[in-house]
Amino acid sequence: MKYSPVNNYINGQFVHSQSTASLEVTSPLNGELLSTVPLSVAADMDAAVKAANAAFAGWSKTPIKERVQVFFRYKNLLHQHMDELSQLICEENGKTMDEAIAEVEKSIELTEFACSLPQLVTGEILEVSRGIECRTTYAAVGVVASIVPFNFPAMVPNWTIPNALALGNCMIIKPSEKVPLTVGRLAMLLKEAGLPDGVFNIVHGDSAMVEAICDHPGIEAVSFVGSTKVAKIVYQRATANFKRCLALGGAKNHLLVLPDAIPGMTALNVVASMSGCAGQRCMAASAMVAVGNSDHIIEKICEEARKIIPGKNLGAVINKASKDRIEQFITEAEAQGAKILVDGRGAVVEGKEEGTYVGPTVIDYVRPDMAVATEEIFGPVISIMRTNTVDEALVIENANTYGNAASVFTQNGGMARYIIENASAGMIGVNVGVPVPREPFSFGGWNESKFGVGDITGKSSIAFWTKLKKATVKWNPEAGVNWMS
Repeated sequence: MKYSPVNNYINGQFVHSQSTASLEVTSPLNGELLSTVPLSVAADMDAAVKAANAAFAGWSKTPIKERVQVFFRYKNLLHQHMDELSQLICEENGKTMDEAIAEVEKSIELTEFACSLPQLVTGEILEVSRGIECRTTYAAVGVVASIVPFNFPAMVPNWTIPNALALGNCMIIKPSEKVPLTVGRLAMLLKEAGLPDGVFNIVHGDSAMVEAICDHPGIEAVSFVGSTKVAKIVYQRATANFKRCLALGGAKNHLLVLPDAIPGMTALNVVASMSGCAGQRCMAASAMVAVGNSDHIIEKICEEARKIIPGKNLGAVINKASKDRIEQFITEAEAQGAKILVDGRGAVVEGKEEGTYVGPTVIDYVRPDMAVATEEIFGPVISIMRTNTVDEALVIENANTYGNAASVFTQNGGMARYIIENASAGMIGVNVGVPVPREPFSFGGWNESKFGVGDITGKSSIAFWTKLKKATVKWNPEAGVNWMS
């Protein structure tokens, strides 16, 4: 085993779980045993909530200008430990080194935004009547929880950690049991940056700990990122317990490719979107709608896809179950009449035969009712459907139950605007394969890609992590009594 067993992190210390049950953590790159992760129990969650609650009074009363100094230092530590963090992400998630570095760089950007929060939560004040003023201030929610997935071991935790903590909350985070190592390293960097003990805690485990978070009376708010199926369950269970909840689910992002799209640029963007992070991201291009005669662009896409080599510039998928599931989608589509233009099934990397790789896969002549056209595959697979008109393409896009992202490739500005206005998705791209907003713009989809109000990053996240307090103040007795007083 390469690393020591993973432990929970409570009140500034790594501590053993009160459970003896655990799971093995293996690398998707080569099947190497990395560590073990505990399957925590309710008593572990109770201890984390107790620590967070004890830290809340002091942390929430600390002026925000002082709180964000922790995150200035944390940002610098992320820079300093870029190589170490990136290597850890590669090992436990299966990403390429370039992808892992990009993930840490995005974590730094997210932290930079948190450092700007004192300028964004200044509140408002107005004299509403002679001698009477109203003012608003932002108060922390309390003890909050963040449930994060396997596909971004550093970035997605940093969607919530910097903002939630800088705004005065104390947090319990539940990482994916598939990738528990990176978050533990982040905890150490936060402590080194000066974060007080108890403000940030980690409780490892499986679905039992997700349920414990939703049910615990000491937790006021819950954020979740994962599949739509689980997002619905978390949202319903958390809100049934009178918690605020923001749950981000899955996606089936459509790229609408028009005949006037620049072939080379379009092909590079489509292939990068479908194969980046081995397709294991909710912003991946999973379905493409070719409008009109786009054969020349599809040929270019296949040419670029063949340059993506497993183990070289394409990482592994998270485990064998995922590999088998992805390949089953491809096989089923082929049996239903779709044409496999580039086939990634059966990929094996020399020297890493125990790794779980799927090669880039391009499937043409997909019908809108096929599973590859409607379900989230979460692999390096793009399904191509064909239409004669943009409106027909929009019907396909908008029939999709998800609503995370959509992109259009065209040189026609009017047509791009038409698609921006009519596509039912929360994030739209024009000649961009992965339309992720940069800070301070927020990340969040529509429809069955998100449950709850607001977004998880950027300015929109402030409302989720705070409560607005309103004060009306009168100091002049000579004003007498009126309808306001």
